[in-house]
Amino acid sequence: MFMSGRIEGRIAVVTGGGDGIGEGIARRFAQEGAKVIVADINGEAARRVATAITDEIGGVAKALTVDVTKKDQVESMVGDALSSFDTIDILVNNAWGGGQIGRLEKKTDELMQHGLNIAYFAPLWAMQAAFPAMRNQGRGNIINLCSLNGVNAHIGTAEYNGGKEALRALTRSAAREWAQYGIIANAICPGAKSAAFRAIAAQHPEIETMADASNPMGYLGDPEKDIAPVALFLASDDAHYLTGNTLFVDGGSHINGVNWVPDLPD
Repeated sequence: MFMSGRIEGRIAVVTGGGDGIGEGIARRFAQEGAKVIVADINGEAARRVATAITDEIGGVAKALTVDVTKKDQVESMVGDALSSFDTIDILVNNAWGGGQIGRLEKKTDELMQHGLNIAYFAPLWAMQAAFPAMRNQGRGNIINLCSLNGVNAHIGTAEYNGGKEALRALTRSAAREWAQYGIIANAICPGAKSAAFRAIAAQHPEIETMADASNPMGYLGDPEKDIAPVALFLASDDAHYLTGNTLFVDGGSHINGVNWVPDLPD
């Protein structure tokens, strides 16, 4: 079920690829001819997506169980991609998990550090590990999934907001330093019903209704139909002169900021 083959034969690593936005990107990349490493802390979910890519799309995919908060596992993930496919062309840092809705004054040091570990350090480690291969081939596409939560300072998610904004700064730094090697780095701030969003909505059902209602287009996006095509653009040769940017793929949510808040207990 290949489409235009815009990234035919390229090797892509997608963290958090077992669900939500990561799954949507992994599937779309495979449809466009990429060989995909589907990495997720939930090994069963990663295998499900890799199997679907193989059976439904006719693509090439490999599942890896990876806890991206562990540096050795991130480095092993990149090493596995290199040993399996000889290089890495596209790196998508998407993984997130373990945050908690709650008031800023009650956030623990451990929770705030977790936000940095998974949203900032994990992508940093993956980028550093992939850099030699990208530099040597004179080409690489890094796509970091950031968040409107940090841009708009959503209430109740300080560890997520801070980690994702740190990742946006890291993305710009990589874009500036690595452009000389043909490596581009960009961020996507999506507005979509991702796995992380669904987890929050399960705790606070009112959020989904408010989020849909406040979106200029009337709904939060679908990971595969609305977000993955933009990731594909950033992974393709069409984006070769675009680096250090943040693309708000959100149906216009960033225009007016956020006008909904969760009901947080004292």
